[in-house]
Amino acid sequence: MLGKNRKSWTYFAGGIGLLFLCCFLPGMGYVGYQVLGASNQNPTATLPPPFIVIEITATPAETKPAPQCGGPEVMYILLVGSDTRRDSYVTGLADAIRVLRVDFVNPSVMILAFQRDLYVEIPEIADHHGITHGKLNQAYLYGTDTFKYYDEGGLALLSLTLNHNFGVNVNHSAAVNLQTFVDVVDALGGLDINLPEPVDGRVNGSNNPDLYFPAGEQHLNGYRTMILARLRPQGDLTRNHTQDIILKALAVKLLDPATLLQLPSLFDTFKSSVQTNLTQTEVAQLLCLAPLITSENIRTVSFPEELFKLKRVNDPILGNTSILDADFEILRAYVQEFNNGNWPESIPQP
Repeated sequence: MLGKNRKSWTYFAGGIGLLFLCCFLPGMGYVGYQVLGASNQNPTATLPPPFIVIEITATPAETKPAPQCGGPEVMYILLVGSDTRRDSYVTGLADAIRVLRVDFVNPSVMILAFQRDLYVEIPEIADHHGITHGKLNQAYLYGTDTFKYYDEGGLALLSLTLNHNFGVNVNHSAAVNLQTFVDVVDALGGLDINLPEPVDGRVNGSNNPDLYFPAGEQHLNGYRTMILARLRPQGDLTRNHTQDIILKALAVKLLDPATLLQLPSLFDTFKSSVQTNLTQTEVAQLLCLAPLITSENIRTVSFPEELFKLKRVNDPILGNTSILDADFEILRAYVQEFNNGNWPESIPQP
């Protein structure tokens, strides 16, 4: 308070000083003169000032803005798109893997994509057939009820694997299967997608119109959006970019004022269809934060494609299989920037 109101404090001190002068100076000033002047025999001795105004300047303490909606400063959420076609989570690979950094101090969201074919160390399951490594999407599968290699489940094992290999901070997680994804998009009235290039999943001789998506703007229902998210005619890295476009379109739809009013009821409708460890309080915090986030404050980021190369390995479950290889130290450096809310254009190679 003193630092911000320095001038007000000076006026206050001066006013107290003036009050002190009017009430007490007539006696004290004379006594002071007698003591100083008479003892020195110097009639020109000057009286001491009746009061001294001391200006106090305090350096204001730097205060960090408080998180909005009673949330933490930052919440990290692992989001998985399971490839199971059933309306359950008893099995399935992690078909799409994203980590969301939700900033409650400066309302914003950063979304980092992880390639599902990265070959990683999967911790704490070596007791099961000696498995120590696998594709990143297998970490989720090994924790599902089909395998039960990890007591806390697939999302927990995938979270642990991401942290172990890349230093990813994951506080919470959620998985959505294909059927739930379709139902959510349909409940929102579909999505407006703008593709920079056409996506053609048709094989030779196929004329299935559902597998072709032209470049440009188009409105897709849940089924067509699901197909687009899964197609990879040019590989996983290109599909990641397409999935990011879909996620951004979904975010724009969710942040539409008309949709925001429906979010609580939509959550009630689908809460039993989503696998998550988010508590009711944390979901309420996210719903509260949603109106404070603009589409400009939602950013999707990906590792540079040149960091990855195709390689083949002998996997204990998959046999001889194709994987993505990369320098994990470089990926960890990018993740550290992501954890801090940044995304650099490049990381110096070691």
